[in-house]
Amino acid sequence: MIVVMGFLFFFSHLPGSALPWYPRGYSLDKVFHAFGYGALAISCLFAFNPHLSSMRTLWANIGIILFCLVYAITEELHQLFIPGRVVSGWDVLAGLTGSLVVVGLRCTKKKADQE
Repeated sequence: MIVVMGFLFFFSHLPGSALPWYPRGYSLDKVFHAFGYGALAISCLFAFNPHLSSMRTLWANIGIILFCLVYAITEELHQLFIPGRVVSGWDVLAGLTGSLVVVGLRCTKKKADQE
């Protein structure tokens, strides 16, 4: 989980001039955010797996989604201080979507396993 957070921070900390390869279009940029925060949600599921069995699953899933959301918000605010970078609520929403998809897939799999 810490490694994934480090990668997200690293890419967030790069100045805009260091990202000539980075897509400027909305679609691909948002896909990168969704994948990054989906990876963070997966790493959270692995990191907290022993604790998830003792917690109510709903609250554990909500906690992971909120953790990913708060991290996405702080990463966007961090970009206020990085030259050539902009803060975007759409990036936060894309990150939230990635974490929601991962947690939703986990819930679907867990429910299918119980049946």
